[in-house]
Order: sequence, then C-alpha cells, then structure tokens
Amino acid sequence: MRSNTRRALWRQAFRQRSVWARAAKLGLSVGLLQATLNQGDHWIYRSVDSTIILKSIVSPVIGFTLVLVSAAETWVQRTLEQQR
Repeated sequence: MRSNTRRALWRQAFRQRSVWARAAKLGLSVGLLQATLNQGDHWIYRSVDSTIILKSIVSPVIGFTLVLVSAAETWVQRTLEQQR
C-alpha cells in the first residue's frame, strides 16, 4: 500500500467522531483514574504543589493521546480490510 494512501486514511481517521469519542471515554477515564491513584493522597492531605498539579493534568492527557492514536490505528486497519 502506498504511503500517501495510508497517510490520507490517518487524516480521515482523526476526523472521525467515533475515534474522538472512544479517546474521550476510555482515555480520559483511565487517565483520571491513574492521576487519582498516583496523586490522590497529595490532594487528600493538601500537600499540593505545582508538580502535583502538572502530574494530575498530564496523566489524563497521556491516556487520551494513547487511546486516540490506538483508536485511529484501529479505524485505519478496518478501513484497509474493507477495501480488500
């Protein structure tokens, strides 16, 4: 498969509502859970500094990004299989 075709499919994948919805549902929820487990004690005991705030924000963003790329890859693969 030509790389231009594959690149075009990736661009299409990132325009799909289902890809973004999956990333929002799964990625953000897992990221928030991870942030809660890793930084929750700091929030409970009010020992929050800028590092804890940054980590609490970055965890859901990383989870969202990972699931977004994974969902897009799944969309591309399914589209390629349907074209065969």
